[in-house]
Amino acid sequence: MADPRHEPRKTVVLCAVGLTPSLLGEATPRLKAFADAGAKVPVGGVLPAVTATVQSTYLTGEPPSRHGAVGNGWLFRDTMEVRLWQQSNRLVQAPKVWERARAASPGFTCANLCWWFAMYSSADITVTPRPMYPADGRKIPDCYTRPGDLRDWLQAQLGQFPLFKFWGPGASIDSTRWIAEAAKLIDRRFDPTLSLVYLPHLDYGLQKKGPALSGIRDDLGRLDAVAGDLIDFFEARGARVIVLSEYGLAPVTRPIHPNRALRAAGLLSHRMELGREVVDIGGSAAFAVADHQVAHVYVADPARIPEVKALFEGLPGVEQVLDDSGKRDHGLDHARAGELVLVAEPDAWFTYYYWEDDGRAPDYARTVDIHRKPGYDPVELFVDPAIRRPRVALGQRIVRRKLGFRTLLDVIPLDATLVHGSHGRLPDDPEHGPLLLTRQTDMLDAGELAAADVHDVILRHLNVSVREPMSR
Repeated sequence: MADPRHEPRKTVVLCAVGLTPSLLGEATPRLKAFADAGAKVPVGGVLPAVTATVQSTYLTGEPPSRHGAVGNGWLFRDTMEVRLWQQSNRLVQAPKVWERARAASPGFTCANLCWWFAMYSSADITVTPRPMYPADGRKIPDCYTRPGDLRDWLQAQLGQFPLFKFWGPGASIDSTRWIAEAAKLIDRRFDPTLSLVYLPHLDYGLQKKGPALSGIRDDLGRLDAVAGDLIDFFEARGARVIVLSEYGLAPVTRPIHPNRALRAAGLLSHRMELGREVVDIGGSAAFAVADHQVAHVYVADPARIPEVKALFEGLPGVEQVLDDSGKRDHGLDHARAGELVLVAEPDAWFTYYYWEDDGRAPDYARTVDIHRKPGYDPVELFVDPAIRRPRVALGQRIVRRKLGFRTLLDVIPLDATLVHGSHGRLPDDPEHGPLLLTRQTDMLDAGELAAADVHDVILRHLNVSVREPMSR
């Protein structure tokens, strides 16, 4: 008979994006009650403090220098293409927590619900956003699942995955609720040992309005209701629950445009296509991949690195310019990282903008297009305020698309000052950084928890011994 002391314990990790110690309070009664009944510890930051990097560190116990997720995207040097929000788990170059748990407990199973790099992983069950892109130019909401038939089963019960409420001007609690309800259905059907559940809702309001409680009280309440319901559900099924966040957001007032600075210095090239400027990354001496408050700067000729470094050291809004030594100090010394890494000042963030005249901006600039844009664009959360009747304008465009016309959904503004919250740099105060909540107080050490140690905390909750690292 198996020794019950070594049997894996059912565990659930709820990733409540943007939740910080400072935001736990009267607006989040259920989460606060959960924290008060157990432990609340701040989590040390990862640079860059962005989704793909932080989640990869949590799940591997390694810094970006080892797992390779140096941001939400990077320049693929072999094709000279910037690719953000890639989904293949094969891009993460270190073993995952569920692989370690499975090696220790052969009956162990894992469900990944919308944590990043979910596709083609070794997790037993996967659900992640994955739209369909027919040849006529449409983008149809959908999701990718493993096993494959889970996709139709979930959408038959919950409706089509609400992609346009997962990101963009219509982002809302609906996408978070869909993921939460999918987690419950999957748990009843498969009973996985470990469930990873992504709850993104709070992130939207924080980026649009900033972290002041007065602006995001309603968003906090909506997240609290969903998270509280999940805690009750999973604990009733005998699970240990961890509530975790990736980063905190800071109030920002200054968008910084590193690619415009490179262009002014004659280091960035573009070409004209149909009257619009399209950046020529492969033909540029340097290009910056903007990712919130961090930017990777790729420099074609190593001899010009000092020149580019000096340029950014003199650019207002840039707090640090990390060279090889600086990247090493922050665990970012990986081949995918830029030759230089920029870190913004606390009230600043980096845009991908490279054009100087909005009339010549590329056609994708005014659309939600996370894969075509060569940098992260939080302005996609807004509808252009110059559009008098945005619902009518958007409806007309959607109708034209359904009729078969190639119509741009060009409703996104080019005013980066609309953004009031950002992240990516390390927090100056743990009260405004990521946190971990659990009832299992004996599984935490006192004080702040290093981001890489979250991996071991999950293993302890699973009742899996924290052993020597697997071969890397």
